[in-house]
Amino acid sequence: MGSSKLLDATTIALGGTAALAVAGLGYASLVERNLFQLREESLPILPPGSRPLRILHLSDIHMAPRQAAKTQWLQGLARLEPDLVVNTGDNLSHPKGVEPLLEALGPLMQIPGVFVPGSNDYFAPVLNNPLRYFSGPSKHRTGREPKSLPWAEMFRGFGNAGWIDLSNRSQSVAMGNLRLDFTGVDDPHIDRDSYAGYPAGSSTSSDARHLKIAVAHAPYQRVLDYFTAGGADLMVAGHTHGGQVCIPGYGALVTNCDLPTWRARGLTDWEHEGRSIPLNVSAGIGTSRFAPVRFACRPEAVLLTLTAR
Repeated sequence: MGSSKLLDATTIALGGTAALAVAGLGYASLVERNLFQLREESLPILPPGSRPLRILHLSDIHMAPRQAAKTQWLQGLARLEPDLVVNTGDNLSHPKGVEPLLEALGPLMQIPGVFVPGSNDYFAPVLNNPLRYFSGPSKHRTGREPKSLPWAEMFRGFGNAGWIDLSNRSQSVAMGNLRLDFTGVDDPHIDRDSYAGYPAGSSTSSDARHLKIAVAHAPYQRVLDYFTAGGADLMVAGHTHGGQVCIPGYGALVTNCDLPTWRARGLTDWEHEGRSIPLNVSAGIGTSRFAPVRFACRPEAVLLTLTAR
């Protein structure tokens, strides 16, 4: 083959590769990040004789103004009629995100709920080279002072709806003939976690039907270990975005914490000190407004149906 023909073939190949890359980026930014889905899981972990309990797990909404598709989808989740909503943080992505967030969650806030915050409830995301996301947890690489977000306004909105703040605290909630004992932590990703244990209750409280649920934003291994050692029956978390940009057939490349990548989304069992506890990690609903892409990792809410053992 002559040099000119070889050059032409190389140019065509490079052009085709570039076109595929552009098409993939367009799909990831314009299409997949709005392909919201509901993942459903069933767990037989309730005490014998308990009626089924439906928990809607929301995480990483990253709300900003003018996100109509996300708002409409979130509002529609109320049709599932869950018994409880668990929100594992990173609800905001913009200083003016609280009002649209509360609008989107309005129908769900008529349902009992608990929540913990993530770092992007406190601080706005910053513009970084997106390739640096693959170098390790993001808290170690920013040299700028982050801008504060109106987290207190969000907390008030949730609190006015009766949702319980589990930031470094515990609380029991009655659900029919079952007592749910919650423990939660503030965001481990920015080292704000301080484990409070579970509600002590009375000397005979362990005799009543109960379930221990642990809630965190970022599923760092140290957090999962102390939740498990403390007697958790179920752990829920978010933060990972499921990897956000994944390889089809392989999965996540990163989790933005020390959780193994194969646990970046979904229901797995966490083992520690001889105990094996279900862990649900949500792939999340939104993205940072500076990295509005998802590839092979659709946004999700999770409906956990708990049934009797």
